[in-house]
Amino acid sequence: MKELFDRIGREDLTPSLREAILRAYRDRGRKALAAVDAGAVRRYLDFFVVRGRTAEYVVEDDFCTCKDFTYRGGCCWHILAVRIALASDRFERREEWYIDRLRKEGITTNNIMNNSE
Repeated sequence: MKELFDRIGREDLTPSLREAILRAYRDRGRKALAAVDAGAVRRYLDFFVVRGRTAEYVVEDDFCTCKDFTYRGGCCWHILAVRIALASDRFERREEWYIDRLRKEGITTNNIMNNSE
């Protein structure tokens, strides 16, 4: 699949690459593309955050705080969205630490880990 993301970096998200993502990742690919298109992927100084339907999910490398990743493992749609966003340079850059934003809002790490989608 690395080749697919390399192509995205060279060609952007062309219709044929979108189709390839959908063939390879099915529903997860559809959700990931929708998140990228909606601008739901943000890069903070410490890691990426993907806004889902009901919550935000922290993504760092091949780890995500969502229940799908926790129980199934492997690549959830949030991780896939980050990979697509990185390859296509389609993410919002936030020049702040995500953890500082959470503290200001009174959100604890327990709140994050207990989200589901």
